[in-house]
Amino acid sequence: MSRPDAVPSEGADTLASPNVTWHAGELTRADRFGALGTQGATLWFTGLSGSGKSTVAAAVEGRLVRQGRTAYRLDGDNLRTGLNGDLGFSRSDRDENVRRAAEVACLFADSGAVALVALISPYAESRQLARDIHRRAGLPFVEIYMATSMDLCARRDPKGLYARAQAGDITSFTGVDDPYEVPSAPDLAIAPGRPLADAVDAVLAELERIESGAVRR
Repeated sequence: MSRPDAVPSEGADTLASPNVTWHAGELTRADRFGALGTQGATLWFTGLSGSGKSTVAAAVEGRLVRQGRTAYRLDGDNLRTGLNGDLGFSRSDRDENVRRAAEVACLFADSGAVALVALISPYAESRQLARDIHRRAGLPFVEIYMATSMDLCARRDPKGLYARAQAGDITSFTGVDDPYEVPSAPDLAIAPGRPLADAVDAVLAELERIESGAVRR
């Protein structure tokens, strides 16, 4: 992230390779955002498989870009075809999946883009880590919970994954034999059945609210 705007805090939750020093560029974050006429942020969509994360994130991305704002979607499945392709679905691998996605999103946000992360991110602790990474960097972070029940997601089953998990073909599947920890206080919850355009409006309204300075710590 741009320095000296936000120096990472010292502590056990700061991960860095040994013997490295952050190399500052010529631009501050204020310089960058001022030249672009916008600011960066991360929209973090969490929820069960089939809850609508990717659908809403893609629609928000499209709306933002059509409005002339730089935005890019970091979809969980897409990340696992490259950056996170070496990770499985153990607790530690899921945590690392979230950490990497959060760090990349933070870099996107620092560049002035809106990063849209669509990731199951089932554990509350790892979602808090994602928020903390942005908080330490001084960048807006919006947690959006797709509040679709497991029963409804299983009925939708757009990828056929619930059927395979229930048949035992897939193990450690969130909602079947691995837990999903429902967010206790997300910035925004999207109810199932909400019209897509309304969901997009709600996400953008929450982004505007948080960017205006009401950033939760």
